[in-house]
Amino acid sequence: MTVRKIADGTYGLDHKIEVRRRSLFGPMAANVNSLVDRLHHALEEERKAEQTKNELITNVSHDLRTPLTSVLGYLGLIEQDRYRDEVELRHYVQIAYEKSKRLNVLINDLFEYTRMRYDSAELKLKNFNLTEMLGQMLVQFHLPLQEAGMTSKLDAKETSVMVKGDAAKLVRVFENLIANAMSYGKEGKKLLITVHTEEKAAVVEVINYGEPIPTTDMPYIFDRFYRVDKSRTQWSGGSGLGLAIAKSIVLKHGGTISVASDIEQTAFRVTLPLIK
Repeated sequence: MTVRKIADGTYGLDHKIEVRRRSLFGPMAANVNSLVDRLHHALEEERKAEQTKNELITNVSHDLRTPLTSVLGYLGLIEQDRYRDEVELRHYVQIAYEKSKRLNVLINDLFEYTRMRYDSAELKLKNFNLTEMLGQMLVQFHLPLQEAGMTSKLDAKETSVMVKGDAAKLVRVFENLIANAMSYGKEGKKLLITVHTEEKAAVVEVINYGEPIPTTDMPYIFDRFYRVDKSRTQWSGGSGLGLAIAKSIVLKHGGTISVASDIEQTAFRVTLPLIK
C-alpha cells in the first residue's frame, strides 16, 4: 500500500517505509527506502545543475552585453559622423577597440571554461620541468610586474621538479594566479612563487602580500564569475572565470588547488602528481 502511494504521488519522495525487522518484507522495505533516497538525491543534483546552467547563461549574457553595447554605441557615433575633429574620432576608435578586446577576453575565457568544465578538451601530455617553466613565466611577467610596482622571486627547493601534463594548459593556470596577485595584491609590492615536492606531489604556492581575502568570500573564490572586490567594475576586474578555469585545469590533471589568506599573505597552493 505504501509503495503504491509513493508511486502514484500520494506520498512524497522523502517518505520512508517503516522497516520491520521480523517482517518478511523488511529487507524489501529497506531497499525501497534506499532507492527513494538515491532518486531524491539524483533529482536534487539535476535541479542544482539546471540552476547552475541558468545562472551561467544570465551572467554570460550580462557580461557580454555591456562591452558589446559600448562598441556599437561608439561605432554608431563614428558612422553618423558625430565627432568634432580627428582627435575625438581617434578617442572613439580607441574606446571601441578597448571594449572589443574586453569582449574577446570574455569570450575566450568562457570558451576555455566550458571546454574544461565539460571534459571536451583533450590534454596534450608530456614530461616537463615545472621549476623551469615557472622561472620562464616570471621572466615574461617582469615588465607587467614592474609596471604594477611589484617585485617577484622564485624560491625553488629543487631545480628539477618533473611532472607530466599539458604545459600550455598549466601555463594558463599560473598566468591566472599571477594576474590575480597583480590585481589584488599589488599593495604588498611583491610576489613570491615557491616550488617543492611532498611525497608523490609537486607543490607550487603563488603568494602575494596585499589585502587578505575576506573570510566570507573564501568558500566562493573558485566559483565562476565571482569577484572578491564587488566595487570593481567589470572593466578593472577580470572576467571572473580565471580561478574557475585554473581549478578545472588542475583537477583534470589529477591535482588540487586551494587558497589560504590572512593579514600577512594570500597563498594559492597547487599540487600536481610527480612523474611515477
